[in-house]
Amino acid sequence: MTDISKATKRQLGSSDLKCAPVGLGCMSLSGVYGAADDDENVKFVQYAIDQGADFLDSSDMYGWGHNEEVLKRALADGYRDKVVLATKFGQVQLEGGGMGVNGRPEYVPEACDASLKRLGVDVIDLYYQHRVDQEVPIEDTVGAMAKLIDAGKVRAIGICEAKPDTIRRAHATHPLAAVQSEFSILYRDEAEQIRAVTSELGISFVAYSPLGRGLLTDHFINAETVPEDDPHYRHPRFAQGNFQQNRELALRVAEFAAKKNCTPAQVVLAWLIGQGDDVVAIPGTKRASRFDENMGALDVSLSADELAAMSAAVPVGAAAGTRYPDAQMKKVFVDSAAS
Repeated sequence: MTDISKATKRQLGSSDLKCAPVGLGCMSLSGVYGAADDDENVKFVQYAIDQGADFLDSSDMYGWGHNEEVLKRALADGYRDKVVLATKFGQVQLEGGGMGVNGRPEYVPEACDASLKRLGVDVIDLYYQHRVDQEVPIEDTVGAMAKLIDAGKVRAIGICEAKPDTIRRAHATHPLAAVQSEFSILYRDEAEQIRAVTSELGISFVAYSPLGRGLLTDHFINAETVPEDDPHYRHPRFAQGNFQQNRELALRVAEFAAKKNCTPAQVVLAWLIGQGDDVVAIPGTKRASRFDENMGALDVSLSADELAAMSAAVPVGAAAGTRYPDAQMKKVFVDSAAS
């Protein structure tokens, strides 16, 4: 069993927040990838914290509040002070269906208060804008987020899926502790553009979907096709033709894992956190066995030559299929309205 407590903590930007290089993404606790049992998920989160997990990532749109309510139960009985607690705002349900983005400054405190109540906490450690509002200047949104810090409701702030120029503008308004975006050896073109800026500005990069939504794990490496009733199937990268190409890339990664005597997931996470001390990975799971496997990446050491060899084996842009369906792609890696 990996001793997570021995991992060197990584500081989130210039904030006072520090955490292990691998945290826990909590989205799957709300039934995104199959049915979720709240009682079991409470036990799982507490198990993860007992093992040393110290960074939990949630959002108000995961189950539209459900995720935060599950965490409220999990963080009772002394667990709250053991973790850096992150959540997000900005994605909203529209009348008649569909999902929009709301970054209006007057909405920011409203969303924060609702999350605080659902989480049952007095302060959120890291509060993100989940998606950039392309109709609202980022200065207005971040300015409202900064007021939450002044009010003692939030310790640090960040934004997600923003292009470099918007990151610069946001950081100039108030220092960002972190920028979150998808980042894995399979999907890293946009992430590397973002990280070039975050590294320059001293902002941490929190990498979601570091396992390519499972594509880089043995679960899909060992599968010939993806069943149409699998929740992953709706993502372009899992479409029949795309899946086969991506699986071939994942098999290359598996060869490196075999040489390191670890699992594909572990070598992929080791590659990611090996990119620099500014990177924190948040693989998501609701199973203790997968959590233990993911944390085992902390025991895998890759040399500079090994990191470079893995990068060369899966070149930037080699993956097939976009990160999301077309409608959602219009909301990721974007700029806000001009100020």
